[in-house]
Amino acid sequence: MRGRTELERVLSDAEKRNHKAVTTMLAGEELMLETDLSFNEEQALSRLLRFLAVEGITGEEKAIGQTVVRDLVESGVPRNSIDFDKANELIPLPTETGNLIVKLPGTRPGPRLLFMTHLDTVPLCAGAEPVQKGHRIVSNAEGTALGGDNRTGVAVLATLAATLLDRKLPHPPLTLLFTVREESGLWGARHVNLADLGNPTMGFNVDGGSATELTIGAVGAERWEVEIFGRASHAGVHPEEGISASMVGALALAEIHKKKWFGKIKKAEGEGTSNVGSFGGLDGQSAGDATNVVCDYVHITGESRSHDAKFVKVITKAYREAFTKARDLVSDHKKRTAKVEFRSRLDYYPFRLKEKAPVIRHAQQAAQRAGWVPTLRISNGGLDANWLVRHGVPTITFGAGQHNIHTTEEYVDLAEFFQGCRLALALATFVT
Repeated sequence: MRGRTELERVLSDAEKRNHKAVTTMLAGEELMLETDLSFNEEQALSRLLRFLAVEGITGEEKAIGQTVVRDLVESGVPRNSIDFDKANELIPLPTETGNLIVKLPGTRPGPRLLFMTHLDTVPLCAGAEPVQKGHRIVSNAEGTALGGDNRTGVAVLATLAATLLDRKLPHPPLTLLFTVREESGLWGARHVNLADLGNPTMGFNVDGGSATELTIGAVGAERWEVEIFGRASHAGVHPEEGISASMVGALALAEIHKKKWFGKIKKAEGEGTSNVGSFGGLDGQSAGDATNVVCDYVHITGESRSHDAKFVKVITKAYREAFTKARDLVSDHKKRTAKVEFRSRLDYYPFRLKEKAPVIRHAQQAAQRAGWVPTLRISNGGLDANWLVRHGVPTITFGAGQHNIHTTEEYVDLAEFFQGCRLALALATFVT
């Protein structure tokens, strides 16, 4: 960490940006914004650095979960208010622990609010060494991402709990949810039980760059995979006796590209995106074993996305049909063709909240109280909010300083991180 002088300068800049009282207009009424949304910035920064230093890639969240529990207990959260659910027993991938759920009783009447974020990081974050450099936190370990996605959100929620208890601020009943396996398919949010959350009426998900942008909708997605079983033969002596699985795959993807079903898709019936993720053999190995053997097996994975749930399936169908067509184009000397097994599954549903929804109104007013007029946006990426909305909890998403996520250039902007902490406090204490 840098010296005290540098830290004070960072915090001073954040104060100038975030604690400035402004007058704005909302629904025709002039509102004077409050500025008493202070929190201990030094502790928030220290907490963020500590969380970033704990490895916890997707599916391996036990260590970071326990670290968060210790922090919450040290802040005064009763241990019996903290629990892990059994979502990991329902997730069809190895997962060390369930979702971390924290319930804070209200100190004033009101419907229960949900604050959520995810514990896991992408595998590229393994071995990260967080350090502060000026106004940013970066990884000092070569070749790693930082993990700001989503340890910024974890630190925001822990700071929220600590601040509410330390300052004894009035708030309605709150639930803090830290999900698992977000990065590998939103699995924790998919399998959360609303009863375990205390049946909240609206939710606020911390995941992204800026607290001044409220994400009110997101794309839906399907993941697909195809296995192509060909027939091996000597490529030099009897190539006609083989059935090339790699050629079937190549022809199918060429057809997809020709018909413009790859990448950004714009058709009369809808818009969306698609991608081919991997093209290989068994257990992540290469497709085929040698140049003198006709390749007899290929495994290809991909995804389809759209804001229209029906069009997602249309995209996936185009891939299925392309592989079926390609199968019939490649045969051996006996006219036998490859066997193609195509499978798809829903990743998450798209959603878009109405701009006059109570959760959006609450977030807009809280943001103005925090010192800015937020903008509304729609995301082309999936969020845990997709599943909470599907479960019946209207949920918006805001950021807390993540940048260049899933890359070795990732960093956390500290001023934006403090903004995220401030907005969370405003959301929890604001009376609609």
